[in-house]
Amino acid sequence: MKLSVVVLEGPYTHEASDSAYNLIQAALKKGHEINGVFFYHDGVYNVTKFMEPPQDDRHISRRWMELGEKGIDIVVCIAAGLRRGIVDKIQTSNVRISGLGQLAKMILESDRVIVFGD
Repeated sequence: MKLSVVVLEGPYTHEASDSAYNLIQAALKKGHEINGVFFYHDGVYNVTKFMEPPQDDRHISRRWMELGEKGIDIVVCIAAGLRRGIVDKIQTSNVRISGLGQLAKMILESDRVIVFGD
């Protein structure tokens, strides 16, 4: 099954980012294909250079970068990033900055779209 994931919540505040990441890991282990991950609304904060968590805590941004290294399409909504003033602070390695057209394309190419957050 081909899945796309949309993350609407920021890191560390809610479980949306962790749940999305864990679902992707489980889906990959079961042999499913991840078409892409789209970060929208406050979800854009998940892939910023701002993150410096304590050593004993998970590094959410790094997790997403590692998924990108595995070939999963990591996409950040440019409009959401611009509204939050962080476009220049988004991780650029393994992350694409794009618009809602990319989300529409991901939806059309997927069997299921799973949304995390409000």
